[in-house]
This record gives sequence, structure tokens and C-alpha cells, in this order.
Amino acid sequence: MIPKFNKVHNRFQLNGQHYSYEDLKEVSYSLIKEGSPNEKAAGEFLIEWISADERILVKTSGSTGKPKNILLSKQAMVNSAIATGDFFSLNPGSKALHCLPNDFIAGKMMLVRAMVLGLDLHVVAATSTPIQDSFRQYDFAAMVPLQVENSLRYLPNVKTLIIGGAPVSNELKSKLLKMETQCYETYGMTETSTHVAVKEVSKNSQSFKAIPKVSFSNDDRNCLIISAEHLEVNDLVTNDVVELINHTQFNWIGRYDNVINTGGVKVFPEEIEAKLVGHIQQPYFISSLPDTTLGQQVVLYIEGEEIEHSSTVFDHLSKFEKPKSIIFIPKFARSSSGKIQRGKSIALI
Repeated sequence: MIPKFNKVHNRFQLNGQHYSYEDLKEVSYSLIKEGSPNEKAAGEFLIEWISADERILVKTSGSTGKPKNILLSKQAMVNSAIATGDFFSLNPGSKALHCLPNDFIAGKMMLVRAMVLGLDLHVVAATSTPIQDSFRQYDFAAMVPLQVENSLRYLPNVKTLIIGGAPVSNELKSKLLKMETQCYETYGMTETSTHVAVKEVSKNSQSFKAIPKVSFSNDDRNCLIISAEHLEVNDLVTNDVVELINHTQFNWIGRYDNVINTGGVKVFPEEIEAKLVGHIQQPYFISSLPDTTLGQQVVLYIEGEEIEHSSTVFDHLSKFEKPKSIIFIPKFARSSSGKIQRGKSIALI
């Protein structure tokens, strides 16, 4: 029998306290009245969750476009939680760490997973350094790459870690390969109630694989199309350009809205950025500027003060991938997940 959204598992714990569905209203008001901003967001979500409405208003992060509000089915969120529990073998009483902002879908889904699966959820502040002690052990945790980078010392305390919100860099992947923690990079969005595919970083997997009951196709732009009936997602067209391997597996190439047409050749910033890993020590990203001859020219944006770079940095790039200009920006704009916001960063110049 599939659990409904108006039920709470009898093994559910929040910071060591058992709560029933009936208890959630009192807990919510307490969080709103006395909690930190992130705790207030959790309380506001729980108030919406226990309402009679079958859908809940969720806002997107705006990391790949303008933030917007969308309505999600509560039952779809429950189904997503069950799929995650099945895929990662989470059982009632499993200990989970919640260190994500509750304003967005990833944080909300940690709460839903705990209530639906009966997890023992330990909630900490949503900071860049979420793990501050070495004695707590967790069966499951979800983080953004910045949090993972700052938690490497404590990752042996986490059995299974999912990473989302931004792509995992090759440099971070190399560090995670040395860990015993089972690490997965996730692919998903607000509309799909978080992840619909995972890439096992711990085994150096190159492709994203669908979680059960999810299938993929692509359009004439080679952009991914997602279908997942249990999540109420029917042929959701994305702007993610992929190499489709089959209906349950793909390689992610980049965002269609980031593609650069230079001299009639299409290049993807994300592919160039991956090739520059290890060659540039400061944070950076690739974008473009108008060019009277090429249409668009490839531009390298670097965070920090202007410094000289070796003339050999771009030797391994193709003719059309090599940046025509390098622009330094004192500090990049970033989303709440730590992801660089290209457009906003360029606008700072």
C-alpha cells in the first residue's frame, strides 16, 4: 500500500523527538515563532503540508532561469520519497542529516522523506560547513558541492551521500573517489520533486541513470525530455543538452541556453570548463560576447584579482573553444546552493 501525504510514519523523528501527524501543527508554529529563518521556512512548509490542499506551492531556485512558483502534487512528492528510499535502501529508523535550505525543493524533500519513510532526521543549519562534529553517524545525507568540499574530513561518517544543486567538478570527484562513502551526483529539478537520475561518483560513472519508473527521450535540439507518471511528469522538456544512450541513461553535455555559436560552430561552456579543471586555480566560467566576425566569441570569466596565466593553459582546447578574452570579476554572484550565476556575475562588471 502506498502511503498518503496525510500520514506520518510512526518511526519518524525530528532531532531525536517522535512526532505524529497531529503533532506537526504545534511543531510548525513553534518553528515559525522561535526558529531561525531556515527553521521558519521548515515550519511554513509543514503548515502547508498538513493542510487539506492536495498541492503545495514551491519556488524554483532560479539557478538556470528566473525564479518562479509552481504547484506540486503532495502525493507526487510522497512517491518521490518512496522511490528514493527504495533506491538507496533507506529503512524506518535510518539516520539522515538535513543541512539544506528549506525554502527550496531539496530541503522540503528531506522533510518529506523523513515523514514518509520513518527516518531519524537530524537537522542542522544550512551553512557551507554543515558537519561540525566527528561522532555522529548518518545513513543518508544530501548536500550541494560546496558543502561536500567543506565536509571531506567528516564524510566517512556518512554511508550514502547525494549531491545536487550544481554539477560536481572533476576536482571534487577525484577527492570523493578516495572515500568509502557511497557518493551520487543527482539530476533533477523542482518540477520533478528533486532527482530523477543519479550518477555514481564513487564508481567514476560517466552517465546518469534513471531511478525506477522514470524514462527519457530527447527533442530535435538533443534536449532531455522526462517522463515519470508516479511524479505526475509527462514529457517534460528541459533545456539540458544530452547524449541519450537509451531511455534510462544519458550523458549530460550542457545547457542549451548557454551554447555559444562562434564562427558557425556550436560549443558548450560546460565542456570547455571541464577541460580547464586543474589549469586555473581561481573560480571561473565560460560565456560569450558579441563578435562582428564570429557572431559570438568565447570569453573566460575569472573570479578575483587580475593575474597572469601561462600561455599554454589553452593548448589542449580546440580552435573554437579557446577564449578570445579573459575578464576578471572581483566576486561572482552565486545561488543559495553555491552555484555560480553567470548572467548576474557578468552584470556586475
